[in-house]
Amino acid sequence: MFSTEESRADAQREKVLEIPLSELHPFKDHPFKVKDDEAMMETADSIRQYGVLVPAIARPDPNGGYELVAGHRRHRASELAGKDTMPVIVRDLDDDQATIIMVDSNLQRESLLPSERAFAYKMKLEAIKHQGARTDLTSAQVGPKLTAAEKIAENSPDSKSTN
Repeated sequence: MFSTEESRADAQREKVLEIPLSELHPFKDHPFKVKDDEAMMETADSIRQYGVLVPAIARPDPNGGYELVAGHRRHRASELAGKDTMPVIVRDLDDDQATIIMVDSNLQRESLLPSERAFAYKMKLEAIKHQGARTDLTSAQVGPKLTAAEKIAENSPDSKSTN
């Protein structure tokens, strides 16, 4: 079949689905605590009033439903707001891809405990190493080659001199 540029672009565009909260399960080994604190209550109030503004990311769970990769706080706030569904982008991700997305989406939060942040960096490092991603692609003639840990540190807002 022939397709136009527009229909090809539509096929590649990710779809946002309204998925029942009961079909969304937490990411295995999710290291971040989801607390019912004041910030959570504010998020629930916002969701009650405006809905979830940014879709969560999930992947199909072989045992049924979906595994949340990013959006655990939005999921909990949606429950507290009395919602039955939330917007989700479903992606086919392997464990390493899902771990990297989960870690990166949570490292943006300012309220992480130092232990959560450290464990998250460790998870990301292990996922990158497991993927076999080349992190030493800088030529020694141009600059020093970087290890996976150095690459993560270089891209991190956390300074090793302040931690």
